[in-house]
Amino acid sequence: MSSLSERLTRGTASSPAQVDHARRLVADWQLLADLAFADLTLWVPLPSGRWWCVAQVRPLTAPTSRPEDMVGEELDGAEAQPFVVAHRDGRPVSDGEPDRSGRLPRRREVIPVRHEGVPIAVLAKDTNLAATRSPSTLELTYLDIAADLCLMVSAGTFPPATLHDAEMGPRVGDGLVRLDGAGAVTYASPNAVSAYRRIGVPGDLGGADLADVTCRSATDRVSGEAAAACIAAAVAGRYPVPVDVEAESATLLLRALPLQAPGGEPGALVLVRDVTDVRRRDRALLTKDATIREIHHRVKNNLQTVAALLRLQARRMAEPAARAALEESVRRVASIAVVHETLAGSREDVVDVDDVLDQVLPMLGDLTSVGPAARTRRTGSFGELPAAAATPLVLAVTELLHNAAEHAFVGREPGAIELVAERTGNDLVVRVRDDGRGLPAGFDPAASDGLGLQIVRTLVTSELGGTLVMGTPEGAQGTEVVLELPAAGWPRR
Repeated sequence: MSSLSERLTRGTASSPAQVDHARRLVADWQLLADLAFADLTLWVPLPSGRWWCVAQVRPLTAPTSRPEDMVGEELDGAEAQPFVVAHRDGRPVSDGEPDRSGRLPRRREVIPVRHEGVPIAVLAKDTNLAATRSPSTLELTYLDIAADLCLMVSAGTFPPATLHDAEMGPRVGDGLVRLDGAGAVTYASPNAVSAYRRIGVPGDLGGADLADVTCRSATDRVSGEAAAACIAAAVAGRYPVPVDVEAESATLLLRALPLQAPGGEPGALVLVRDVTDVRRRDRALLTKDATIREIHHRVKNNLQTVAALLRLQARRMAEPAARAALEESVRRVASIAVVHETLAGSREDVVDVDDVLDQVLPMLGDLTSVGPAARTRRTGSFGELPAAAATPLVLAVTELLHNAAEHAFVGREPGAIELVAERTGNDLVVRVRDDGRGLPAGFDPAASDGLGLQIVRTLVTSELGGTLVMGTPEGAQGTEVVLELPAAGWPRR
C-alpha cells in the first residue's frame, strides 16, 4: 500500500502545499470523528473523473458505520454526485434520505476540504443511524462543536498550519470545555470538571473565565500565565501549542482550538488531559538519564587516570617488551575513555562511532616508536550504534589499525592504511586495508597467538556476533581484514 502523500498526489490535489494540508487534516481528524460520532473518509478526484478514498478513521465515541476498509475504493456516477457538488460549489452537501442498502443504516454528509480558497478533496462523514438515541447535553455539545469544525474545514481554517503530538495530546473523552467569545465556559464535560477538581478547582466550571481559573490553580506562576495565554489565544482565533498546568496534586495538559465557523458564534474548544503520572515518569527518566551521563563522565575520568598511571609506569620500565605492553594498554584504555566521553555528552544510549574514531585515529601518531608513520584515512560512515556495541567495535578497529601500523611497513617506506565502513541496512561491514608487505607465508589468523589479534577475534565473535577474515586484497598488495557485523548480533542494553 502506498503512503498517504503518494495517494494524495495521484489525485488532482498535487501541489506540495495542498498535500501537506490534507496530511495535517488526517493527522488531526480523530478529534472531528469523535465529536461527530461518525466515520470519516477522505476522497480525492482522479483525472478520470472518479473519486478515490485515500484515508479513513473511525470514532472512539460511537459504533462505526464503516467496519470495512474503504481506503483504495473508487466511486463514480450517482454515488459520487454529492462529492462533485461539494467540491464544485465549495459547500457541505447532505444526503436527502439515509442509506439503508448496507448492513448498517447510515447518513452521509460531504464536506469540501479547502486550502487557500481552493477545494482539494472532500470529507465524507458517515453516521451510524442504528446507534442513534435521545442525545444528552454532552452529545449535543459534541455535535455542535463538530458542525463548527466541519464548517472550518470547508472554509480552509482547520486543521492548523502546524502539527501537534496527537499521540500524547488530549482527546475528546479525556475532558472537553467549550468557551464563548469572551472566554467564559458554556459547557464542561464531566471528565473536564473532574480534571479541574484535581488541580483544586471546586464545583462546576459553568460561566467561569477559564483562563483566569487555570492561571490561579497553577502552583508555578510562569506555567499558569502560559496556560492562560494559550486559552486567550484560541479565543482570539489562533492555534496555540498545548501547554502543561502544574498544580500541587496534579498536572493537566491543555490543548486549545479556536471555533471560528463562518456565520457561527466565535469561541474556543479546550481539551484537557490528566498527565500527572506521565510527567512523573518523564521527570524520573530525565533524572535517570542525567545520572547515567554523570556515571559515563566519571568512568571516563577514571579511565584517563588509569591511562596516566600506566603511562608513568611505562616510562620507568627498563625492559622494552614491558614498556611496549604498558603503552598498548594505555592506548586501549584511552579508546574506551573516548567512548564514555561521547556517552557523557549524549542524551541517548547510542554512540556516533564516526565521531569516536575521528578522535581515536590521531592517537595512532604515537605509534612512531613502534614502526614508521603511516597515512591513515577513513571512508564511509559507521553511523550510530548502541553503546554496548560501540565499545567493542572501537576497540577492535583500534587494534587492527595498530597492528597494521606496527607490522605492515617494517623495513620499507611508510604506506597508507584505510578504514572503510559499509552499511547494508542495519548490518555493518568494516575493512581495514594497507598497502604494506602483506601476510607472512603460511600465516593462519585462526592459529595466531598475537595478543592484539586474539583481542580482536574475541571482541568480534563473542561480543558483536560477527566474523573476521584476513587476506590479501584482490588485485592489490598488502593486507585486508574484513569484519562482518550483523545488527542481530549487537549487544543492547
